[in-house]
Amino acid sequence: MDLLHKLLYTGIGVAALTEEKAKELVADLEKRGAVSSEEGKKLAQEMMEKARRHSQEFRRNIQEEVQRVLDRLKIISRTDFDQLAQRVEQLEQRCAVAPPPASGGPPESQDSL
Repeated sequence: MDLLHKLLYTGIGVAALTEEKAKELVADLEKRGAVSSEEGKKLAQEMMEKARRHSQEFRRNIQEEVQRVLDRLKIISRTDFDQLAQRVEQLEQRCAVAPPPASGGPPESQDSL
């Protein structure tokens, strides 16, 4: 049974395995008499669990690599962008409410008086 597991995992690529395909393979093995009904059910469950774990690990690795690339490129996160946009909006509101300067020109320095 252990050799059968290894052959199946190697031959069909566990990461791309669908539940339907696993059931088809197990049904075929049962039909050929290679495994009993109980062994077939257990094998199908093991195959699907391994496929889920492999898929989760793959997703995690992709997320980590994307984050490393973003860090290297110095790209800000969506959260940081949203916080900056909110700060800009607050500053714009303050500027809109603030009274205009007393004179139309720039403030004179003490030296020119």
